[in-house]
Amino acid sequence: MIRVVLPHHLRTLAKVRAEIALEVAGPATQGTLLDALEARYPMLRGTIRDHVTKQRRPLVRFFACGRDLSFDAPDAPLPDAVAAGAEPFLIVGAIAGGAAGAA
Repeated sequence: MIRVVLPHHLRTLAKVRAEIALEVAGPATQGTLLDALEARYPMLRGTIRDHVTKQRRPLVRFFACGRDLSFDAPDAPLPDAVAAGAEPFLIVGAIAGGAAGAA
């Protein structure tokens, strides 16, 4: 089982608590993990990655084991600790903006 932590707005949309556990078919990669997440929670389709291209949305980041995995290839293996369920895979909504109008 792979542990996944969603940001608050996606937990609300999926009606889940902070952490969920997913079975992944085949090798544990970002792609297979996100496929399993979207299959179990279809309301999340299109919120984390694009419907057509399957690319990560610009304001979504992935972290695990103290590393930013956002730019890893979708078919790259997840860290062993994540695949074993010892560490969670974190999906984080990035914060955009700046100091507009700051004087």
